[in-house]
Amino acid sequence: MAYLLPAFAELFPEADVRLQAALGDLQEIDAAVCWMPPRGLLARMPELKLIQSIAAGIDHITADPGLPAVPVCRMVDPDMAAGMAAYVCWAVTNRQRHMYGYVASAAERQWREQPVEAPGAHRVGIAGLGALGVRCALALRAIGYRVSGWSRGPKSGLPADIALFHGDAQRAAFLAGCDTLVCLLPYTPETHGILDAGCYDRLPRGAHLVNVGRGAHVVEADLLRALDSGQLGYATLDTFTEEPLPADHPYWTHPRILVTPHIASRTPARAIARQTRANLAQIILGNAAAVAVDPAKGY
Repeated sequence: MAYLLPAFAELFPEADVRLQAALGDLQEIDAAVCWMPPRGLLARMPELKLIQSIAAGIDHITADPGLPAVPVCRMVDPDMAAGMAAYVCWAVTNRQRHMYGYVASAAERQWREQPVEAPGAHRVGIAGLGALGVRCALALRAIGYRVSGWSRGPKSGLPADIALFHGDAQRAAFLAGCDTLVCLLPYTPETHGILDAGCYDRLPRGAHLVNVGRGAHVVEADLLRALDSGQLGYATLDTFTEEPLPADHPYWTHPRILVTPHIASRTPARAIARQTRANLAQIILGNAAAVAVDPAKGY
């Protein structure tokens, strides 16, 4: 977390910023800016007023059973959303246009053409229509892909040509129309293991899975079986239950899996400093922070 210090010095200079290794008196701390804080640590800060995640997700915070009852805020930043959209568009295009095949051909100095399919013939489904999911849906639509989205509850405000589904009753219909499924769901008890055999079986045969949500969304054994059987054609994975991914993990050597090291999006340090200052100021005034979340829901 030391990389945040210059941004806080510039944008929140009145703050007494302390790293975890030198917190000093815990009674003096009124805001915790964190990623995977040690369990029980936040509960030992009696004056704590704000818990600020450095990312869009908060599951790394709510996993603490002793989490104190203070506002928890996630990050919302245009640069983070743009970075996620760029990654997702790359992942979809890499598979849909067979770019991985061209990389292999180039390494062999072979001129091999791959089938060319127009973007409009390829259906991309976004599971999770928060700020990041909406940005990805709009970016894919702009390229020309046929885009749909699924969320826990009904959504509105998206272009009419983006098909919207919500709730358990509409999930099967959503999955049936996904040549590529992009998971951007928040991690909650309800979404744990949601990418399982039942999910894969509802996708068109040979579909592509892009997981930029959480590693625990994926039932790993089911994913490997679906890929080996051909029910899934490919998987692009950026998040994992254990990070870094162990060197002996079967994902590394599977011919239909592409691993990236949790780099789909990064939150700029300046944005973290700016939002921490704004959120804490609102809380001190007795107002709700703009991006406070419900820890019970996980988002």
